[in-house]
Amino acid sequence: MKTTLVVMAAGMGSRFGGLKQAEPVTPDGKGILDFSVYDATKAGFDKTVFIVREDMEEDFRRLVGDRIAKRTKVEYVLQDMKDLPEGRTKPFGTAHAILCCADVVKEPFAIINADDYYGHNAFFDIRKHLAGAKDGEYAMTAYHLGNTLSKNGTVSRGICETKDGYLEKVTEVTKIAPDGSYEKEGEKIVLPPDTPVSMNLWGLTPDIFGILKEEYKKFLESANLMKDEFFIPSVISKALEEGKATVRVFRNADKWYGITYREDLAEVKEAIGGYVRDGLYEGI
Repeated sequence: MKTTLVVMAAGMGSRFGGLKQAEPVTPDGKGILDFSVYDATKAGFDKTVFIVREDMEEDFRRLVGDRIAKRTKVEYVLQDMKDLPEGRTKPFGTAHAILCCADVVKEPFAIINADDYYGHNAFFDIRKHLAGAKDGEYAMTAYHLGNTLSKNGTVSRGICETKDGYLEKVTEVTKIAPDGSYEKEGEKIVLPPDTPVSMNLWGLTPDIFGILKEEYKKFLESANLMKDEFFIPSVISKALEEGKATVRVFRNADKWYGITYREDLAEVKEAIGGYVRDGLYEGI
């Protein structure tokens, strides 16, 4: 069965400062996305779909997409901004980005963030699951919280509750500090380092688009459109509650790397440089 990698690349990159999806992490100018797409292609994904904003498409193609297109089939989807209220420039979020792919993606697919390095092992698990998945049989890779924190500031993570290898609930928690703590109703809560978290590596089947369309309509009717986000973890959690889906959880103890802040860049360069020297990305 054919499978597709969908890359969410329409984020503003405001905390990083600039088009961080294109930031080089190797001396020859490759970025995190080069390695993620390499890993996914090696695992058996047939094509890559980039979700971008119209105002960044030209730069993204020139700095990232054209280079990757030499190694695998690439398509583009523009994240629709027509529903944004006047004064809001930030897209509505990950669930809306995926919904924008409904006319392009007709096969089982994985989604990732453009600025996250997931490690090559994760893609094999998701690809194997999708190859035999029926409608509503989703999957995700859960990382240890302690392996996903930034030393340079707070991060947002999807905190996962699991049972017998399947996801029961995922809750988006914002402003998690480098020590794994966050505040809730004025109280400091410290999460254990091995808490399973979502980094938006999901394996989905095309029926998700119907669910997303229904939930997006509700979002537009009830949300504060100036500030609220339409997150994919929230949509999937609701689908679980309503019995519309199951989510197989693949636990991954690998170190995650990402560029949330510009200060994160040095660590990412060192880590990926080490993988290249070890021969993990021969021929990239």
